[in-house]
Amino acid sequence: MEPTNPRKTKSSSLKRRREDSTADDNHPTTAVDNGIDLSLLDAIEKSHSTVETLDLKTLKKLVLSFERRLRDNIEARLKYADQPEKFADSEIELHEELQKLKVLAAAPELYPELVNLNTIPSILGLLNHDNTDIAVDVVSLLQDLTEEDVLEDNDEQARVLVDNLVENNVLELLVQNLLRMNESDPDEAAAIYTTLDTLENLIEVKPQVSEIVCEKTKLLRWLLGKIKVKEFDGNKEYASEILAILLQNSTANQKRLGQMNGVDVMLQAVAMYKSKDPKSSEEEEMLENLFDCLCCLLMPLENKERFVKAEGVELMIIIMKQKKLAYGSAIRALDFAMTKYPPACERFVDVLGLKTAFAAFMGKIPISKKHKKERFREELEERVISLISSLFAGILRGSRRERLLSKFVESECEKIDRLMELYVRYTDRVKAEAERLDHMELDDFEMNEEEKYNRKLDSGLYTLQLIAVILGHLWTSENSRIRGRIELLLKQHKLTKNDVKDILQEYHDNIGDLDGPEEKERAQSKIQKFISAF
Repeated sequence: MEPTNPRKTKSSSLKRRREDSTADDNHPTTAVDNGIDLSLLDAIEKSHSTVETLDLKTLKKLVLSFERRLRDNIEARLKYADQPEKFADSEIELHEELQKLKVLAAAPELYPELVNLNTIPSILGLLNHDNTDIAVDVVSLLQDLTEEDVLEDNDEQARVLVDNLVENNVLELLVQNLLRMNESDPDEAAAIYTTLDTLENLIEVKPQVSEIVCEKTKLLRWLLGKIKVKEFDGNKEYASEILAILLQNSTANQKRLGQMNGVDVMLQAVAMYKSKDPKSSEEEEMLENLFDCLCCLLMPLENKERFVKAEGVELMIIIMKQKKLAYGSAIRALDFAMTKYPPACERFVDVLGLKTAFAAFMGKIPISKKHKKERFREELEERVISLISSLFAGILRGSRRERLLSKFVESECEKIDRLMELYVRYTDRVKAEAERLDHMELDDFEMNEEEKYNRKLDSGLYTLQLIAVILGHLWTSENSRIRGRIELLLKQHKLTKNDVKDILQEYHDNIGDLDGPEEKERAQSKIQKFISAF
């Protein structure tokens, strides 16, 4: 079974805005005071002087005023192309109209009417404006209109707006504008952050945007370029988060980035932390995002091959040996790389990874102040169990298989003792969840068998199944010492081989056909072999 796809949550960091400027400089900007967009407040105050409520009439007035200022600016620029001072006033007025439109964020129910008035093309056209400050104003407006809090209870209206934005090439225009931004300018650096936030908002409403934007624009290449930069900043952190979101549920994007040398770029990015820890919580978040990206990339087979060729297996082992903050993430990446990919398993054994993996298996896990929680240890435990299961599945014969099996015999079979300790613990946990679900049914809480099975998987059944599979591999090795130890430990815990068979049977019966009927049959046949052998 493929490891769980990494999931991302929306960044909770403060959305930065451009700082206010002096009255006589011709660079319209916004400001933030305690997280509040002052330009938005200013626009609301101005609108209150002439309008009491936000309704269709108000919307039409705002749109008409905006269209007039836009026309005036276009005419002034055409008439005085070589005399900027003569169209500067029209630019300031256009900026003010864009700020006024921000009040629409308070009335998302009017979004369909905004679309019907055909104003979106006019707004988006300004993303190509020669004055980047105007383009930045548009990005800020789009961010406010699509903000998650604004759209939360207005799903239908949100979809109407986002669909129209996409139809009018918002993705292409946003990315084109992004490419011309200069991060050495504080205003434009802030606009980059705002652009990424807007893209995230659009994906939130219309998930297909994640593939459309990668297919039609150079966003992936820009994000890779940002991640290559060694210096850390907030935009690099957000770029890593957006990239993880784009890769999360899209095989097309995973393959696309793999073809762009994405695996190598991710390995270089995380290699910076092989012997040092991030300096701040924001940098820690970025490192986590980078590993999320790497794990997503490792889902398509061709990217697993690129990972092995780029010596990704070796790098992850080095990171584990250094015992820094990225230790657990390195185990996770190896788990993804070795799942259903024997060459990665073989490389892992060849470069002496077994010693490092089994140290983690035995519970010798470095715990930092940040990771003292029991759940962190359990997550690593589950990853290592999955990794060892992948090793057994990927290395079926030869000297490598013997080296893997010998780990369970050395030191008086301590690894088998540990495996049975984990088997008992996860068995108890799953039994407790099954009893809880039975009580819920007695209380008239209806639940079908699939729901019950998924609840048990979440409570530890999947890990228990993997432990049973490892026991199956050990038992079918026909090593007398291994078999004797397993039988002794089962007896000590008042268990029998039938208990293990029951776990394997449930696993067998629930193997899905996601990878096709032939793969399902092959997987079931392997489990049936274990069941028959016990």
